[in-house]
Amino acid sequence: MTVLVTGATGSVGRLVTAHLLAAGVRVRALTRDPAAAALPEGAETRQGDLLRPDTLRPALEGVERLYLFPVPETARAVVKAAEEAGVRRIVVLSSSSVLDASGDHHSGEHHRAVERAVEESGVEWTFVRPDEFASNVLWKWAESIRTEDVARAPYGAALRVPVHEADVADVAAAALLEDGHAGRAYALTGPEAITQADQVRAIARAVGRPVAFEEITPEQARQAMAAAMPAPVVEMVLRYLADALAHPPVPVDTVERVTGSPARTFARWAADHAADFAPRPAAAGRRAARDEEPAA
Repeated sequence: MTVLVTGATGSVGRLVTAHLLAAGVRVRALTRDPAAAALPEGAETRQGDLLRPDTLRPALEGVERLYLFPVPETARAVVKAAEEAGVRRIVVLSSSSVLDASGDHHSGEHHRAVERAVEESGVEWTFVRPDEFASNVLWKWAESIRTEDVARAPYGAALRVPVHEADVADVAAAALLEDGHAGRAYALTGPEAITQADQVRAIARAVGRPVAFEEITPEQARQAMAAAMPAPVVEMVLRYLADALAHPPVPVDTVERVTGSPARTFARWAADHAADFAPRPAAAGRRAARDEEPAA
């Protein structure tokens, strides 16, 4: 059996590739730049771009199962090419945002468009719908933790159910390898609801140094995030946090039901990613100099 993994250098795709290789499956990994992919040994790396479906045809030859990274602009053409090549099972990396009925459909429609393209094809399908990735804290806090030992966010008491990317990959791999997952849409969360402030405390324990949590206003957060992401995404993130105060999310046990292993905690994620919060040499020097200053 040959499985094509698209988005193979992504945080989930890379882990799906490793999982399939460990299971003894032939893996063909699609990436725009094979020379820079640095994928696990044993993966057959192929060049291709989901935004250019014609580039996928050579990679699809002989493929029976496909892990599909969500690119809505070309999803129908990609799925058609997969069908024509003989692919009979597609597992889609989707999002829990497709279930959001609160009025902001930016992320939900992005992923749902891919789901529809696969649903309307003649192949078996499984949708993997993770809630917030624990790794989102990297774009939110990694830089300020590295340089200042502080994390800033609004709604510090808002509970979230962040999921480890390895659990998402494990569920996707199970759906690719095993029968019994066809027609399923798996909502995934971490095993616990945890506040943003407690997430920062978990990171501090993982890195072995104090990290402060500083609450900021939604407007301050809006201004900070606007430089890095589209306005609809900024508003979606702020709305999720505000809603979580009144309607805390509830963890689901999908990861354990599908894989047989409990979902990884946020503390486990923080330990796995402690190096991402390590001070850069210049920042470390500034911190040491500051710490040596006599108290006023």
